[in-house]
Amino acid sequence: MPKKVDHQERRTLIADALMRVAADQGLEAVSLRHVAAEAGVSAGMVQHYFRTKDEMMAFALSVVRERSQIRVTEAVAQLGVDPSPRLLLRTMIGALLPLDEGTRDDGRVALAFLAYMAVRPDAAPSLREGTRQLTGFIAGILPDGHGEAAAAGLLALMEGLGVYLLGGQYTTEQALGALDAHLDLLFGSAHWHPDTVVHRPG
Repeated sequence: MPKKVDHQERRTLIADALMRVAADQGLEAVSLRHVAAEAGVSAGMVQHYFRTKDEMMAFALSVVRERSQIRVTEAVAQLGVDPSPRLLLRTMIGALLPLDEGTRDDGRVALAFLAYMAVRPDAAPSLREGTRQLTGFIAGILPDGHGEAAAAGLLALMEGLGVYLLGGQYTTEQALGALDAHLDLLFGSAHWHPDTVVHRPG
């Protein structure tokens, strides 16, 4: 009896290979042929699961986002029941920033994909919906008087800090210090206490 093929597993295998190529050789090296060689499968198999490079890259980006969501969920779970909104946001953003080697790998790949999508905005429509949902969630837990514009600004800060961390312009301490300063503006410095620091080692 033929072995049952796990199509999701194969798609993820190919996406992981794509991410290794992008992280090691740059986005320009990403092609169906190079990804197939990295994954140890035929180019025909890659094309069976992804008809175009856009489809392959959109799926790989979704894998990175799923990993990020797992990190956020695990970090928030450690806060216990009913954490303060400020601590919740700091913990979420800290889990998304590239503060260690594993998250830096995902961050480099995500940044490369976002640059690719910037000139091909129709390649990943789910990005817009994901950003809209995250902006709405953050706006809902910010103090009164701060709306979606403030939430969008916080997301923009997070993305900028990620770029500076990946480029080596900021250390972990500098990035978290900038995040804390911005949260102080939104929540007021009275909400801040050193004992609430929750971050991973750089």
